[in-house]
Amino acid sequence: MKSEMKKQSGFTLIELMIVVAIVAILAAVALPAYQNYTKKAKMTELVSLTGGAKTAIEVCVQTKGISECSPGDEGIPSGAAGLDVQVDTGTGIYTITATASGASPIPDGVELIMTSSNATTPPITWTLTCDAGSTSETVADYCPD
Repeated sequence: MKSEMKKQSGFTLIELMIVVAIVAILAAVALPAYQNYTKKAKMTELVSLTGGAKTAIEVCVQTKGISECSPGDEGIPSGAAGLDVQVDTGTGIYTITATASGASPIPDGVELIMTSSNATTPPITWTLTCDAGSTSETVADYCPD
């Protein structure tokens, strides 16, 4: 009687190691790109956080004039969480600072700063800058355009 041996099929150890190596290489490339993407999304969220303050400032300046518009008046936020609004009434320049905090991909202390043009000469335009604050973070990679 002749015994029949079944031929086993499957992947060899070398084939599995090659697949694992390819997955590791793809993960090594994708992870930094994903982290940069999440940081940029958080900074964009900070830009949208300043939107209400910018609108309140613009409406107040148009209806009451620069001398009547300060933080805490006419819907301009004063001491809101993560948002600081300052005005230099001498130059008519408003500064809105949104600070990253809490559980986010951006280190605490990174700031997004919106600076207005001179509010005494309409229209008001806003300039965006990003500041690493006290962190050693490089913010140029994910500061919104």
